[in-house]
Amino acid sequence: MRPCVPLIVAILCSLAWAEDPEEPEPFLGLEEEMLEAPASNLYSAPSSCRDRCHEAFDRHQPCHCNARCPEFGNCCKDFEILCGHEGFSYSRDAITKEELQSVSEKIYRADINKAQKADIILNSQNRISPSETRDHVDRCPEPLFTYVNEKLFSKPTYAAFISLLNNYQRATGRGEHFSAQQLAEQDAFLREVMKTAVLKELYGFLRHQNRYSSEQEFVNDLKNMWFGLYSRGNEEEDSSGFEHVFSGEIKKGKVTGFHNWIRFYMQEKEGLVDYYSHVYDGPWDSYPDVLAMQFNWDGYYKEVGSAFIGSSPEFEFALYSLCFIARPGKVCQLSLGGYPLAIQTYPWDKSTYGNGKKYIATAYVVSSTQ
Repeated sequence: MRPCVPLIVAILCSLAWAEDPEEPEPFLGLEEEMLEAPASNLYSAPSSCRDRCHEAFDRHQPCHCNARCPEFGNCCKDFEILCGHEGFSYSRDAITKEELQSVSEKIYRADINKAQKADIILNSQNRISPSETRDHVDRCPEPLFTYVNEKLFSKPTYAAFISLLNNYQRATGRGEHFSAQQLAEQDAFLREVMKTAVLKELYGFLRHQNRYSSEQEFVNDLKNMWFGLYSRGNEEEDSSGFEHVFSGEIKKGKVTGFHNWIRFYMQEKEGLVDYYSHVYDGPWDSYPDVLAMQFNWDGYYKEVGSAFIGSSPEFEFALYSLCFIARPGKVCQLSLGGYPLAIQTYPWDKSTYGNGKKYIATAYVVSSTQ
């Protein structure tokens, strides 16, 4: 990684890019399944909060279901029943930017399982401009990872995480069917991460914010939002937030998701990933850091895939969960080691679980800003 430098907005890597408003931003524009997501008009009853909890204000709606509707007296009649139990009922429960930055710093400090500087040697090689990401040109003859201390992978959360990565069919449209063993592996991962200081920090914060009343409620919600299946393709339940974000998928001949450094390293080691170039190298001189890169995954191309490098599985899982719960469908502004970082999440709008709650569709690093 590069030495610490003043942070810039990652999408403004070149003036030529910034001057073209028609060009999609490299961190925000490449999750094409999001472009296909329906507008917020799927709700069966516009006068109800069913499937509408925490939606953005829309003046065309006859009543509302966002955190501020009690303040303005324009909530739907079933707002308290359908949305109140999740702790978003009142504006006083809203999570502020300052609170997000504070808790993300605590999570950052709590990540004792992250890689140390000697654990990873990166060979980032050629950096390209955002305008070149569609060229499909391999500008890096060497692998991205020169060395990884695989003793990291024997740590309980790493081992539990890695056991999940081979449980998925990467092609969308092909239904996922979990065995009893694979379901047990999901539970084992959640048990291990909940033992860490990182997840204890996150849960304590969310409970203080009235999002959850017990640790079991929190764990159950994590399991549903991350591992619950839904359909990105046909009728088959072929996807989940965990598969998309951490393992990666192929849709319409392109790589989608795949935002995890451990998965990248293991696939590169097997000869299935070919690192092409990068457009952004984060500011940290230690781990975790952030890299936005181009690569070919067993014949399929990823124009820009952002990933934390050297972070523990629980660290990524916690930050993405925090942002999805606090800022679903929005840019979530955090702070890590004194540096600002933004994460974008999207909910899956076509189906829900529980009482109208939404699954994670994707989560990834958007940019760092000064």
